[in-house]
Amino acid sequence: MLKELEDYYFNEQGFLVFTENYHLKRGYCCQNKCKHCPWKKKSKSSKEKR
Repeated sequence: MLKELEDYYFNEQGFLVFTENYHLKRGYCCQNKCKHCPWKKKSKSSKEKR
């Protein structure tokens, strides 16, 4: 079960936004460029090393 403010919140426009905690629980990246994607951060640093 999702918990408000832990797994998601509503932004100023009323849209549901998933938190980084939610994405980590899910366990994979959906490739939709989510605002709080924990894998997005890792992929940027790996590209810089190339």
